Amino acid sequence: MARIFLLFLPGLVAIWTVHGIFMDRLASKKLCADDECVYTISLARAQEDYNAPDCRFINVKKGQQIYVYSKLVKENEAGEFWAGSVYGDGHEDEMGIMGYFPSTLVHEQHVYKEATKEIPTTDIDFFCE
Repeated sequence: MARIFLLFLPGLVAIWTVHGIFMDRLASKKLCADDECVYTISLARAQEDYNAPDCRFINVKKGQQIYVYSKLVKENEAGEFWAGSVYGDGHEDEMGIMGYFPSTLVHEQHVYKEATKEIPTTDIDFFCE
């Protein structure tokens, strides 16, 4: 599905087409360090490799560091997933990519700020380009 955005600037009209899909929600709530969910919660290290099953998730290599930005609140029998971005250790092609991964995959090395703010998830939390 393509979404078209118009930007009106004095003397200029720009049109962007955004392609993507809204995937099913993994949870209805998430825990964050702040109300806007922009601060880093922690730095974690992957204990094993993980191959993303779809575009909501990220591929992770054992030993890779991950900055954690939110933690989905577990519902029913669903797994517990965290959102973050991978960092370094020779995997530069994956640096900066945001996505979900199983919380059991990592060990938190350093907590910057506790995830105490419970916030509803939105469709954009599960949008894939």
